[in-house]
Amino acid sequence: MKLAIFPGSFDPFTVGHEDVVKRGLSLFDKIIIAVGYNSNKKDFFPIEDRMQWIRDVFANDKGIEVRKYEGLTVDFAKEVKATHILRGIRTSADFEYERAIAQANKAMTGIDSVFILTTPEHTHVNSSIVRDIIKHRGDASMFLPQSIQINIEKYN
Repeated sequence: MKLAIFPGSFDPFTVGHEDVVKRGLSLFDKIIIAVGYNSNKKDFFPIEDRMQWIRDVFANDKGIEVRKYEGLTVDFAKEVKATHILRGIRTSADFEYERAIAQANKAMTGIDSVFILTTPEHTHVNSSIVRDIIKHRGDASMFLPQSIQINIEKYN
């Protein structure tokens, strides 16, 4: 079985993330969306809320599982016996960053990374921008999967 993990903080999960996962389903039998803690970022939304939003997005997709993890992504990949790590690439800067991580991961574990380029309409979408729109009470609905409805009052 081809099993990929799609790791990230997903703070919040965007239409770009959703698109990468849906396209990844044509390549893998199963994808575990691995919601992790990024030590370089301060989370805005609680991890349990983020996980539930993602579960709601993929409620009808049997090939998707949502799990949280801490520590190195490669350690989690080995724990779940992933054959690949799935990543989305928006820009050339993303590619350079992800390439270095993928090469280190491959050297450490032998697990290959697979990159999916974002579609042009999602290139500008990233969690930091979406989070900032939400924090300032803007309408971020066009950047979120349809099933994700965020009540900002709960987080302020």
